[in-house]
Amino acid sequence: MKSELSRREFIKVAGAGAASLGLSSCAGPRAAGGDKAPAKRPSFVIIFCDDLGYGDLGSYGHPTIRTPNIDRMAAEGQKWTNFYAAASVCTPSRAALLTGRLPIRSGMCSDKRRVLFPDSAGGLPESEVTIAESLKDAGYATGCIGKWHLGHLPQYLPTRHGFDSYFGVPYSNDMKPTPLMDNEKTVEEPADQTTLTKRYTEKAVGFIEQNGPSHPGDRSKPFFLYFAHTFPHVPLFASRTFKDKSPRGLYGDVVEELDWSVGRVLDTLRRLKLAENTLVLFTSDNGPWLSQKLNGGSAGLLREGKGCTFDGGMREPFIAWWPGRIEPGRTIRDIGSTLDFLPTILSLAGVKAPTDRVLDGVDISPALLGTGPSGREVMFFYRGAKLYAVRKGQYKAHYITKSAYGNDQEAMHDPPLLYHLGHDPSEQFDIADKHPEVLAGIRKEVALHLANLTPGEDQLAKRISSD
Repeated sequence: MKSELSRREFIKVAGAGAASLGLSSCAGPRAAGGDKAPAKRPSFVIIFCDDLGYGDLGSYGHPTIRTPNIDRMAAEGQKWTNFYAAASVCTPSRAALLTGRLPIRSGMCSDKRRVLFPDSAGGLPESEVTIAESLKDAGYATGCIGKWHLGHLPQYLPTRHGFDSYFGVPYSNDMKPTPLMDNEKTVEEPADQTTLTKRYTEKAVGFIEQNGPSHPGDRSKPFFLYFAHTFPHVPLFASRTFKDKSPRGLYGDVVEELDWSVGRVLDTLRRLKLAENTLVLFTSDNGPWLSQKLNGGSAGLLREGKGCTFDGGMREPFIAWWPGRIEPGRTIRDIGSTLDFLPTILSLAGVKAPTDRVLDGVDISPALLGTGPSGREVMFFYRGAKLYAVRKGQYKAHYITKSAYGNDQEAMHDPPLLYHLGHDPSEQFDIADKHPEVLAGIRKEVALHLANLTPGEDQLAKRISSD
């Protein structure tokens, strides 16, 4: 684990910052030698799906997949329409969410292997600071449930990255064998995938109950739950209760069971009277796996899907829910990203974000709380370790393109392809020749980004020796 000295250097109380956001009852934890912290700091739940497409929810326009609980969550909270995962495949996307850093910085992306595998020797480096580590040091209970995919060797597991407990699978469910782990012990191999969503949900409810009030007046410590579902990544499995029930077939069965799971989590927060002190964030790690045909999802009107840097690969549904704090029924059209979760959560918790490294996330709490814009103007789109595209405002420039999972070669573009995503969200009509000033502005953003970029050691290319 990181030394206590290094932690103290960048994890400090920032109660004044929380107060400026109207969170005077949610001030940060006690500083060394300081007074005891106020009891009611907000709790946080991230519900993270796997390969869910932009168009796979009722509230995002799907005509046959029934998602009443997620749709209610959107109606009671806010729905974002320009929200991005930080990568178009599993491993780098998850690393970015937990660290607030582009995966090129942590070494959690590669041009040799796109994700981690059971024979991988690498994982999320010990030097990286996760949301869980920062909150745990601030007195939060931390739990990880579901798919990890940031390293299956002991030194890379969730319990070594700030989580008090872990229950889930260490990598993608199409990798054989797929073990189910309880903390650092394998309890089932292969995992019975027909029961995963149900068992994950039971564990999630139990975690919230364990850290919620057990009797009137009880003030238990706040919690952070990272609930990363295995599905709808293939192979698809649904429990007996949901199998063969959806008009959309097996894929619909799986998504509708995920919707049930979301409902159970939110109902638990309501029942325990924790809802008004808990921010719940729902999104996915990347777009739909279109090559899986009917076993894959839909990106709606967006171009392409999982594996590429067109918007279908990285623009995701995103719903934020916090009764009494987030104005219900709002649609946010600002740009946001999973990179923004770390600085936003730490700001709301009154905990200072790491200052000894570059963070790529921004604090989007003004947009969540209705006090201002998201603060994100630019988004960088990496495929592996290469920068393929950049969005600034409504414009997106593609320097390199390649289809998601085809055998085609990279196509280099000079000048870059340019699309206005407000006018043309499907990225069909190149307008580069009409807007040289836009491309010039984006080039400046790229130059600034690259000038401050030190790539991390490639963690995905490392393999366990067969000797």
